[in-house]
Amino acid sequence: MKEHKEQTARQAQEAEEELARAFQSLQTTTEYLDFLRDLCTPAELEALADRWRVVGFLEQGRPYREIHDITGVSVTTVGRVARFLEHGNQGYRAALTRLGKK
Repeated sequence: MKEHKEQTARQAQEAEEELARAFQSLQTTTEYLDFLRDLCTPAELEALADRWRVVGFLEQGRPYREIHDITGVSVTTVGRVARFLEHGNQGYRAALTRLGKK
């Protein structure tokens, strides 16, 4: 993460909340994709999509190495996703539940 010399923790949190509100304002998958494609570089968007794909494989109980072999995502990243899936902010769980995948 880059260093913000003049940004306080509160300002950073407010910026994240404003971004969340921007996402929340979107209504269709097309709007979400357009926003993501404007917001992220192709590599960043690919990394986000890869992590979400990893979540599905973890939910199936697949081993890390197998997930790596299928997706090309590093075993380290698979482990990081698994850690946040179990002990993170529960964002993955909320999305899985709302999509009927949990």
